[in-house]
Amino acid sequence: MSIVAIRRALLSVSDKTGLVQLARALSELGVELISTGGTRKTLAEAGLPVRDISEVTGFPEILDGRVKTLHPRVHAGILAVRDNPEHVATLQAQEIAPIDLVVCNLYPFEQTVARAGSTHEDIIENIDVGGPSMVRAAAKNYYHVAILTDPSQYATVLEEIQKAGGVTLATRERLAAVAFARTATYDSAISHYFAGRLSVEEFPPVLPLQFQQRLKLRYGENPHQKAAFYVEPGFHGASVANAEILHGKELSYNNLLDLDSALNLVREFASPAAVVIKHNNPCGAALGTTLAEAFRKAYEGDPLSAFGGILGFNRELDEATALQITEPNRFVECILAPGYSPAAFQVLTTRPTWKKSVRLLRTGPVDSPASSLDYRRVDGGLLVQERDAASADFDHLKTATKRSPTNEELTDLRFAWVVCKHVKSNAIVLVKQGMVVGVGAGQMSRVDSVHLSVRKAGERSRGAVLASDAFFPFRDNVDAAAAAGITAIIQPGGSVRDQESIQACDEHGLAMLLTGIRHFRH
Repeated sequence: MSIVAIRRALLSVSDKTGLVQLARALSELGVELISTGGTRKTLAEAGLPVRDISEVTGFPEILDGRVKTLHPRVHAGILAVRDNPEHVATLQAQEIAPIDLVVCNLYPFEQTVARAGSTHEDIIENIDVGGPSMVRAAAKNYYHVAILTDPSQYATVLEEIQKAGGVTLATRERLAAVAFARTATYDSAISHYFAGRLSVEEFPPVLPLQFQQRLKLRYGENPHQKAAFYVEPGFHGASVANAEILHGKELSYNNLLDLDSALNLVREFASPAAVVIKHNNPCGAALGTTLAEAFRKAYEGDPLSAFGGILGFNRELDEATALQITEPNRFVECILAPGYSPAAFQVLTTRPTWKKSVRLLRTGPVDSPASSLDYRRVDGGLLVQERDAASADFDHLKTATKRSPTNEELTDLRFAWVVCKHVKSNAIVLVKQGMVVGVGAGQMSRVDSVHLSVRKAGERSRGAVLASDAFFPFRDNVDAAAAAGITAIIQPGGSVRDQESIQACDEHGLAMLLTGIRHFRH
């Protein structure tokens, strides 16, 4: 059936947005309205003619409304195949009227779980049973029935009914696909709730993941690749997915990746911090007594690479910082911060030549990540691991060399170690006076990363400290660092050749700390 005329509609919704307008328009088209509980009450109070579901079933709603639509007269009316003579004969014999349109959104389970103060009993009562059954029945029988599961669908379908005299097959199939996705997401949310409550194993045999499309992107990493941004329903806390876009042109695929990297690095610090991300690696990062100082140091770490980069902050961005960001010859793609002072927002959106295009994102407090698991796609599968939330015990670092680091070196070593965790392996980070001065990232040999970081730092490598995400297996790394003027090194340790590197440090008068923890980032 290419077009289904709508003669009878069943409406049962929790989210009543647009309900009365939809029902009134249907009624004016001669559609008979059937409804349940609170939905029927809302329609009746609006003066619309509506039949209670109990009139259709001949059975009252019972058990505090837990049982109302779970009835053969309802489901036969939805599921009957209209061009099957036996089905039609059964409906006639049982005096069951077919239902052509089902309007149903489900009990607000996800919202109840997310709401502070919700009890387990509240959450259980918001597990819908009859709703998903109706939705699935209507979606299964989409050749003959239309299913609306979201108020955003109402206007388009109404317009089609008014113009075409019914709902087209293409639209019904599209609505069915959305409906099945909705019930799948709903069941997944319930499953995740009980999994967390019962503390089941962290890596279950089956991993149900549901994501909703948030943005259609212009393209992916490259212009020839199509792309979209999907978000995890019910995910809370500071994240790129939950960030509010305050200003600027649309975000790109690469912007989103870099913004996520910026957030995950900047949230590591309690002191005012600023980071500059380029191609998913920090090219600048610094701490300061003020946010403006932190930004100045972060940007000056590698101003060449910082041009066109992504900025991240862990404090509300103030006017003093905004004025520095917008100095001549500086250009940034995106800025992410917990918030923006009115003066800072004014500066960023009016002063620079790139004022119209810069994206400004507000995250709210940059607290710890809400998710404990990390996912990475491979062809035919998914790798799942715990998020790398571990950190070195800075109070019990092992000094492997004859010389211990000075207090100033120790402060820089700690900072370098945290930044190094967010650099692609093989990772080397040079830090001097609370700012990153050189980064070597993504090299196949560690000594190449050392040479890259030293070249980036130039003369600033003299007196700087060095962090390595994994152990130094050969002394050539130490020799290269010492030649550049590095004074102290922090690395995991654990290589069978640790003693070779330690001996090299002693020969050059370097201090070396061992963390006992590795931070590979492939």
